[in-house]
Amino acid sequence: MNDTIVGIATAAGEGGIAIVRISGEDAAALLEKTFRPGRRKPPFESHRLMHGHVVDGDEIVDEAMAVYMAAPHTYTREDVCEIHTHGGSTAAALTMKLLIRMGARPAEAGEFTRRAFMNGRIDLSQAEAVMGVISAQSQAALRAQQQQLSGGQSRFIRQAQEELTSLLAGLEAHIDYPDEIEEEEALSGLYLGLTRLIETLTSAIDERSARIVREGLRVALCGRPNAGKSTLFNALLGEERAIVTAIPGTTRDVLEGSFTLDGCRVLLSDTAGLRDTGDEVERIGVERARRTLQEADVALMVVDASQPLTAEDKELLTTRLDCPCATLLNKQDLAQSITPEEVSSMGAPAPVISLTAKDGEGLDAVRAYLRTHLKAPQQLMLTHERHMTVAREALERLKQAQRSLTGDAPLDFAAVDLHEALYLLGRITGESVDEKLLDDIFSRFCVGK
Repeated sequence: MNDTIVGIATAAGEGGIAIVRISGEDAAALLEKTFRPGRRKPPFESHRLMHGHVVDGDEIVDEAMAVYMAAPHTYTREDVCEIHTHGGSTAAALTMKLLIRMGARPAEAGEFTRRAFMNGRIDLSQAEAVMGVISAQSQAALRAQQQQLSGGQSRFIRQAQEELTSLLAGLEAHIDYPDEIEEEEALSGLYLGLTRLIETLTSAIDERSARIVREGLRVALCGRPNAGKSTLFNALLGEERAIVTAIPGTTRDVLEGSFTLDGCRVLLSDTAGLRDTGDEVERIGVERARRTLQEADVALMVVDASQPLTAEDKELLTTRLDCPCATLLNKQDLAQSITPEEVSSMGAPAPVISLTAKDGEGLDAVRAYLRTHLKAPQQLMLTHERHMTVAREALERLKQAQRSLTGDAPLDFAAVDLHEALYLLGRITGESVDEKLLDDIFSRFCVGK
């Protein structure tokens, strides 16, 4: 890891600038060879932006800005230089080729962040948060990744490690010195401590909440044909995405769109009207609608309140779904055939909200209902899939150790499980890693990071 690497740190495509990043012990020397400043001369002052030109011998490659940043106060804790060329692909690519010819090596995917981890500037959880910040699709997802990047989750895991280490130390003291430390003394508080630790980890592994923060709240619009689902879909999105006609069965497939609510992403699905049909295409749409409902976090059951309830309406309203659901009595601008009291008495999903989707009346109540199902990222909440998987494995080891303590198994068995749980928690923060895990994690990064 003593060689010097170079990579383009900005996304491909047209833009104002492109950034070529260099890291390693020869970074400053390479900058001096390829960048000619307008006023300052080498050695360059650290962390000061300079105007000049990228040069290949006497030939000017591009007008640019450059900065030299001396270790350890850099992203990788190595000497880092950046050259800010004009945007687009050509200037940055030529600059990078020039630096490679001068002795730098092309950076591998995620190698800059990997060096930051290997040099101790960030732990593994924070390193993964870097990519999470880049790929965040909502303010809530961004906040969650920023909390992880600032070390919030790392502190939580390290606290769990410290508690576990303390519990393990008491147990091993008795195993190693049984004549000096009584079993009752060694086990005093161990079972209770494990219970607290199990409860803490269990509450942190909330896959549904983590997915909502990370990807968004999945909301399905459902109901019979011509109830106004597509009109509501367009109204919530604020754009005309779905075709709206008075002909029942217009929507024959699942339409998807998204909007932001209080900084959280809401993934909205407009489904085909739920009814029995002989039309093959519509039947496929109905099947897809039912699958969408099974995968939704929240459902909105839309009912045409200007028409008397049919047998199909009554069946839909009394069908128990696997997710929370609200009943929306649409078309309040027309003469009403259904009242909120009527559908409530049938056992329809609550709350019951009256609205007129085409005029936007009642939409605030719908949004207020959706807000109750949004999840805000918490410091003691794991949001990364890998972290939750590892934490679940550690949790099982803790439970197994607890079972050993209450059974007839030797105490060594419990100690082995506690050691394994400690090792697994270390795979979140990076104390217990191997090259294969690092390769897998950083291969998902872009080259410039």
